[in-house]
Amino acid sequence: MSSQNSPFRRQGGLNVVITGAGKGMGKATADKFAADGNNLFICARNEKELSETAKELEAKYNCKVFYFSADLSEKRSAQEFGNWVLKQTSQVDILINNAGQFIPGSIYNEEDGLLEKMIGINLYAAYNLTRILLPNMMDKKQGHIFNICSIAALKAYANGGSYSISKFALMGFSKNLREELKPYNIKVTAVYPGAVYTSSWYASGVSESRIMEASDIADVIFASAKLSPQACVEDIVIRPQLEDM
Repeated sequence: MSSQNSPFRRQGGLNVVITGAGKGMGKATADKFAADGNNLFICARNEKELSETAKELEAKYNCKVFYFSADLSEKRSAQEFGNWVLKQTSQVDILINNAGQFIPGSIYNEEDGLLEKMIGINLYAAYNLTRILLPNMMDKKQGHIFNICSIAALKAYANGGSYSISKFALMGFSKNLREELKPYNIKVTAVYPGAVYTSSWYASGVSESRIMEASDIADVIFASAKLSPQACVEDIVIRPQLEDM
C-alpha cells in the first residue's frame, strides 16, 4: 500500500529505501533522511505503525513518503516490495536493510525453528530485497547499501543463540556484497550497533540514559551517506559509552 497513487519521478533529493521503518532505528533513520529533503520508500510488517510514520513525516517535512506493508522474511513478500519500489521510481539511490528481530536463546535449549525464523528476517529479508533492487543500481553505476548488523555479529555472547548466528551471516553477506559491487561504484556499509533504546528494551528496567538512542544510529548512517563518491565507510561499530550490556 502506498501513500501516493502514481509512479514517482525524482525532482529533488535522493530516493531512499528503508525496511523496518515503522519504529525504532528504522523510523529514526527515515526521519533523518526525510528532514534532508529526500524521497522515502519504507516498509514494515505493522501497517498501522507504517502508515502513521508516513503521514507524520510527510506532514513534518512536506516530503514524499511511499509505504508498503509486508513481512520481508517471506521471499515472495520481499520480492514484491522490491518490484513495487521499482514501479514507483526509476532510480534507487540508498537501500537501508534495517528489518530484523531479536529473540534471545541458547543453541542447546531455544525453541525448535528459531534459527530458521532468525535467518528469515535477519538475513533473507536483506538478501532477497537487495537482489531485486541491484540491477537498477548496477545499471546506474551508483548507490549505497547499508546492512544493519549487530555487535552480535562480531562476538558471541550468552543468550545470543540463533540471533547471533543470523547476524554473523548478515555480516558475511555484507562483506561479499562490498567486494562484488566495487566495479559498479556501489558502496556497501555494515552497521554494528550495540544496545539501542528501542521497544525491546522498554520493559527491561534499564535506564534510557544507559544505552544509545535510535537517532544515534540514524546520524551515523546519514553522515556516511554524505561522503564523497570516492569514500566508503565499510564498517560502523557503535556502542554505549559505558560498553555493552
